[in-house]
Amino acid sequence: MNSPDSLRSPVKNARGLGSARSGVHHFIVQRATAVALLVLAIYLVVLLVSLIGADYAQARATVGHPCNAVMLVAFLLAMFWHGKLGLQVVIEDYVHTPGRALACQLVVVFACALAALASVLAVIRIALGA
Repeated sequence: MNSPDSLRSPVKNARGLGSARSGVHHFIVQRATAVALLVLAIYLVVLLVSLIGADYAQARATVGHPCNAVMLVAFLLAMFWHGKLGLQVVIEDYVHTPGRALACQLVVVFACALAALASVLAVIRIALGA
């Protein structure tokens, strides 16, 4: 009971601990990507419905149009970013072993980054006609 910490107020003990402000940023970014995905998903559904009955060449030309390619890349980036944020929260909430949590976080980051890069590369290849 004679430790120096016993004379400190609870607020003073709590300063520097926890996720002060970073949790709010995470929450806002996750909600922003959700709103972006809502708008972009509607665009994607409309684009896919417009391609019903189209042949391969016409579908490739539609995806290769610069406006459509940019919207698809935006959708892919928002989707993988939102997924990474969501999985990060799940891991933080349910994986209690620090080493295992770190390993899971790293796997999620690398898997999302790799999948996002592969998806964006596919759209770019189609857009550039490769």
